[in-house]
Amino acid sequence: MAIPEHRVATPMALVPQAPAFGVYIHWPFCLSKCPYCDFNSHVRHGGIDQQRFVRAFAAEIAATAARAPGRTVSTIFFGGGTPSLMEPATVAAILDAIGRHWSMADDVEVTLEANPTSVEAGRFAGYRAAGVNRVSLGVQALDDASLVALGRLHTAREALDAVAIARRIFARYSFDLIYARPGQTPAQWQAELSGAIAEAAEHLSLYQLTIEPETPFAALHAAGKLAVPDADHARTLYDATQEICAKAGLPAYEISNHAQPGAECRHNLVYWRYHEYAGIGPGAHGRLDIDGARRATATEKKPETWLTRVEAQGHGLITDEPLARSETADEFLLMGLRLAEGIDLDRFQAFAGWPLAHRQIADLAQHGLVETTPEGRLRVTPAGFPLLDAIVADLAA
Repeated sequence: MAIPEHRVATPMALVPQAPAFGVYIHWPFCLSKCPYCDFNSHVRHGGIDQQRFVRAFAAEIAATAARAPGRTVSTIFFGGGTPSLMEPATVAAILDAIGRHWSMADDVEVTLEANPTSVEAGRFAGYRAAGVNRVSLGVQALDDASLVALGRLHTAREALDAVAIARRIFARYSFDLIYARPGQTPAQWQAELSGAIAEAAEHLSLYQLTIEPETPFAALHAAGKLAVPDADHARTLYDATQEICAKAGLPAYEISNHAQPGAECRHNLVYWRYHEYAGIGPGAHGRLDIDGARRATATEKKPETWLTRVEAQGHGLITDEPLARSETADEFLLMGLRLAEGIDLDRFQAFAGWPLAHRQIADLAQHGLVETTPEGRLRVTPAGFPLLDAIVADLAA
C-alpha cells in the first residue's frame, strides 16, 4: 500500500513557509446529476470498468511525474463526481501509483469526497485501509424537503448516519451544506447550522446556492420557476453563518470554509496559497512549475474520450501552456485573498514583477475592506469578504 493504515495527517498551522505539492484525482461518475451542479460529472448506468480506469490513472500519474519529478506529495484529494463509488481497491491502486512516482510526506493528507447514498461502513473501512485519512461528505442539507429540491438521493437521516460512520472510522472528516436556498429563512438556517455544528468535528464547508449557467436550475431560474434570496437576504444568511461558526470555534479560514484552528483542509490550502498541484483524471486542472515557468494544465473532460487518449498517448492533456507573469500574479491574488490569512505582498511582487498599487490598497483600507499586517500580508477584512470579487477586480486593475 502506498500509505500505511496507521498514518494520520497532522493538521497544519496557517501560513507555513515551506511549499506544498498536491495531487488531485478526478473520478467523474455520479449516481445522478444534481440540478445545481456544473462540475464535470456523468451518469453511467451500464457500469464502469474500474480496472481499465485504474490503468489510465496510473499512466497519467507516470506521465505527469516524468514532467514534474522529485516532488514530495503533501496532499491527495479524490474529487468528483462521486469518488465514494470507487472500490477501495481502486483507491489503493491509485495511491500505490502516486507512491511509485513521487515521494510521500510523512503526514500526507489523503481526502476522499463521499455522498451519503454511497457510504457504507465496510467501504469506508476499506478506504481507510487503502490510505485515506480524511473524508468530505456531500450532505448539502439537513431537511428532507430541501434535499428533494436539490436533487439529492439521500435523506437527512441517511446523511447523519453517514457522518456517524465517518466519525467512527476517520480521525478527520468534514461535510458540506448549501444555504441561501429558495424560501430559506434566517431562523431556519440558524437551526440547521447549529445542528450541523453539533455533528461536525473540526471542519465545515458552507456554500451559498449559486445559479450556474447551463444547469437545470439556471433554466428554472430564467423561466421564473426558481426564486433565490436577494442580495440583502443572502447577506443576512452569510452574516449569521460567520457569527454562529465563530462562536462555535469554527471560524472562517476561507470565504466558504470553516475549521478549528489547525484543522483546515490542507489540500485546498495548496490551491488557495497557489502552490503546485497535479491534476489527474477526466477534466482535471493542474498548475506545475516546469523549466522556470508555471504551466496551466487541463485534461479531456469526457471520461471515455479521456480514457482512449490516455491509452493512446499516456496522458489526457488538452491544455498545457505557460502562464505569463501577469497571469500568475492575477491567479495568486484571486486565490489568496479568499483566505482569512490573505497574501504575502512580497510573493505577489515576485510573481508579477511589480508591487500591488499602494493607491488601491490605501483606498480599500480607508473603507475598511482590506488591511495590511506587520508581517507584510494583505488580507480582506470581515466587512470586505462579501465584496471579495469587487476587491480583487480593483486590486488587479
